[in-house]
Amino acid sequence: MAAAIAANTACSTETKETVVFSDLNWTSAQVQNRVAQYIVEKGYGYPTDVKFGATLPLFQGLRRGDTNVTMEIWLPNMDEAWEEALAAGEVVPLGDSLGKDWQSSFVIPAYLQEQYPDLDSVEDLKEQRFKDLFKTAETGGKARLLNCVIGWACEEVTNAQIVGYGLEDHVHSVSPGDAAAGYADLYSAYEKGEPWLGYLSGTSDPTPTLDVARLEEPPYSDECWATTKACAYEDASIFIAVRPDLLNSAPDVVEMLRKWDFNVGVYGEAAAWMNDNPDASMEDAALWWLNSSPDIWRGWVTDEAADAIQAALDGNEIPDGWPER
Repeated sequence: MAAAIAANTACSTETKETVVFSDLNWTSAQVQNRVAQYIVEKGYGYPTDVKFGATLPLFQGLRRGDTNVTMEIWLPNMDEAWEEALAAGEVVPLGDSLGKDWQSSFVIPAYLQEQYPDLDSVEDLKEQRFKDLFKTAETGGKARLLNCVIGWACEEVTNAQIVGYGLEDHVHSVSPGDAAAGYADLYSAYEKGEPWLGYLSGTSDPTPTLDVARLEEPPYSDECWATTKACAYEDASIFIAVRPDLLNSAPDVVEMLRKWDFNVGVYGEAAAWMNDNPDASMEDAALWWLNSSPDIWRGWVTDEAADAIQAALDGNEIPDGWPER
């Protein structure tokens, strides 16, 4: 039975167009990509591939057709680009991936707020005693704030918020080269019990496993976000988008993605597993999740696809489109 399913899948793969995923440079997006690639290849017989990069370049790639699927579109971070692409008919929104989640440019470890209960607002960063907590030899007496990764849409938002709050003379922004460096920065501070200030979201790798606190900001409003951004983020909406041509070239894949629900709670389990297995790759995490959560992914796929996916998992098969490490 397994051999027959595998043979049918291999045969169908030869005649179907490759589905290319935007391989965004952070963990939740890459874990979702690997899970989706496994399902698309082993369940539906399509070849897959990925293009690695940052938020905005890859979104432009989706608009041009360089990729077919982006598993995490974050709004309101990229509202302007998204609305422009939607109006041009270059993208089609599908179902939720992570769903709703918080994000903030001004987050500290909870132990630090317990130690300094008066440090609870972005305005407090203007006080010398709190600036002194976060300053380093490279920040010229300002508080060091670890920004988003270079090229992420939230990097620009954080810079705008620093100006909007009048923090230019009080906060020095540092952008890591990749997500792993940013996460390691927080983990290092946390292990030592040191002060740390920076951007996080509810799905950022450290968040599900570390206790953090967000500094208070004025509440979000559309007017504020369209002008100074001197207010808190609106809770992010994180969903899947595809190129319109995928609706015709892979309608069964589109139907599966419409049912996708890799919500924050589901991802939190994968993140916790990766934290317990620090040498594990994104591919390892995807295999662990697929093997441990058939009750979830079987709800997204047809019965025939589910049988093919399970046969591939039982045979320890690996998708051809997974990137080499």
